[in-house]
Amino acid sequence: MAANFDLSNLALMAVCPGNEIKYDDKGMPSIMVKIPKLTLADLGIAESSAVHPAFIVNGSEVDAIWISKYINIVQNSRAYSLPGQDPANNMTFDTARGYCENKGAGWHMMTRMEWGMLLRWCQMNGVMPKGNNNYGKHVSESVQKALPMTYGTGADAGKIFHTATGTGPLTWNHDQTPSGIADLVGNISEWHGGIRRYGPELQILANNNGADSSNSQAANSAAWMAINGAATSASDLYLTPNGSGTTSGSVKIKRSSSSAMQFTTDEQSTSSNTTFQFKNLTCDATISDTAKQLLQSLGLVCVDADNDLYGTYEANFYVDAMAERLFHSGCYYGLPARGLSSFHSGNNLTRSNKNATIGFRSAFIQLPSA
Repeated sequence: MAANFDLSNLALMAVCPGNEIKYDDKGMPSIMVKIPKLTLADLGIAESSAVHPAFIVNGSEVDAIWISKYINIVQNSRAYSLPGQDPANNMTFDTARGYCENKGAGWHMMTRMEWGMLLRWCQMNGVMPKGNNNYGKHVSESVQKALPMTYGTGADAGKIFHTATGTGPLTWNHDQTPSGIADLVGNISEWHGGIRRYGPELQILANNNGADSSNSQAANSAAWMAINGAATSASDLYLTPNGSGTTSGSVKIKRSSSSAMQFTTDEQSTSSNTTFQFKNLTCDATISDTAKQLLQSLGLVCVDADNDLYGTYEANFYVDAMAERLFHSGCYYGLPARGLSSFHSGNNLTRSNKNATIGFRSAFIQLPSA
C-alpha cells in the first residue's frame, strides 16, 4: 500500500511540483502545498536571517509547512483538502479547529501567522491572487470563472455563491501556477487560529504555537500572549495578559480617523468601529521596530504601504466590548472590495458565531521533537 501512496505522490508532483498527498492518522488523503522555511530577509520584512515566526513552533524551527491546497470539506468530523468540492461553512471557530485537530499530530487549522507569511510572499513576488469575490468570478475578470456549486435564494436567486474548490483559473492560485494554493481570495472567508482580540488588545499564541494542538486555544488558555509594544528582541516580544484587555505596554488597536486605525500601547476606550484600507492600518510611535515586524509577519501591517499591491483592500475592526473576539481572513463571494489582505475581527465574532460565509482550511507541520 505504501508503494501505491508513493506513486500517487509522484504523479501529483509531476504535474504540480511542491504539492503532496498527506494522509491523516486514519489513512485518508488531503492535497497539500509545501512551503519551505523562509526568513524575514527572504520576505523583505527585515535584514535578518531569523526565520519567519510561522516556522517556529514551541521554540524550535520547522523546515516546512504544508497548507491545504483547497478550502476544506468535512467528512466524519475531519477536514480534507480535495478539488471540485463545495467548501464547508457555517461552523464555529472551535468546531472548525476540532475538524483539523482530529486528523492527528501536526494537523491544525491554518493560523493567522501562516496566512501572514503567504500574504507577504505574494507581496514580495508581485502576485495578486484573485478568486470568487463577485458571485462566481473576480470583480476584475469578465470571462474567467469557476464551476458553480451553490446559488443564492430570495433576493439573491440565480447568483453564484460557492464555486467548486480549485476549479478557477490560474489567477486564483497564490502563485498563479498549477502548483499554487487555490481560493485564498473569495468563495468563503476563513477562520484563523493563533490570534484573537480581547477588547482592543491583540493576543496571539507565540510565534506559530497555534500549529500544535497541545497548545490550547480555549478562551481561558494560558497560552494566549499579549505583544510587548516596546520589544527590542525576540526574547521580550510577549507579555502575559492581565485578562482585562488592558495589559500595560501591550499592543492595542485604536481608531485614528474615520477610515484608518493604528496599533498603539496607549490605553484605549472600547468604542471603535472602522472599515479601512489595508494600507491605512499603521503603527504609532509607541510601537517598536521589533513589535512592528511581528505585526508585519502576521500580515496586519504593510511593509511598504506606498508600493503594496494589497493596500487598497478593505479590512475591519469593530471594538465595542471588553471581551474575546476572533478573526477570519480573506473574503466571501459577495465582497468585491476585499482580497488577500482583508480580515475581520468584529464584535459578533464570538466562539458561538457561525456563518455560511465563513469556512476554514487545515495545515500540517512535522512537530519538533520534545
